[in-house]
Amino acid sequence: MEIGDWRQKIDELDEQIVRLINERAAAAKAIGELKHSAALPVYEPKREQQVFDHVCRNNPGPLADAELLHVYERIIDVMRTLQRREP
Repeated sequence: MEIGDWRQKIDELDEQIVRLINERAAAAKAIGELKHSAALPVYEPKREQQVFDHVCRNNPGPLADAELLHVYERIIDVMRTLQRREP
């Protein structure tokens, strides 16, 4: 494949990633609303660690776990912000 072909592949993958991140955000928002109704804290370090452990167990590479965790730390930070918004 040529560089243009790889870039088209990346564009297609980015479209899928955007769709999936937004699906994840919708689920996180629903959880945030439930937490708000039940007066539960948004920040749950044990749950976040479970997510990190889960993604590392399912990481086939080529990203190292530490690199993948860097991405997921940011995703979770954004999801936490979304959950803190008023429903």
